[in-house]
Amino acid sequence: MNEGEESELEVPAEVHTVCQYCGGGGMIADPKLAIIGGTPRTVDNGRPCAHCETVGHFAGIVPPV
Repeated sequence: MNEGEESELEVPAEVHTVCQYCGGGGMIADPKLAIIGGTPRTVDNGRPCAHCETVGHFAGIVPPV
């Protein structure tokens, strides 16, 4: 990098912690048994994460409890 160039990577203004329950996706796995075409299968539509309220992260550093 040249001395006159600025870095293209920006530092976020706020530190975030990824939700420990949903892994940052905002949804928790909720598998259900379903019969599809006469064959038993597992269907996972997921359900909203109540811990982070589907945001997927928390503001600041939040240690797992």
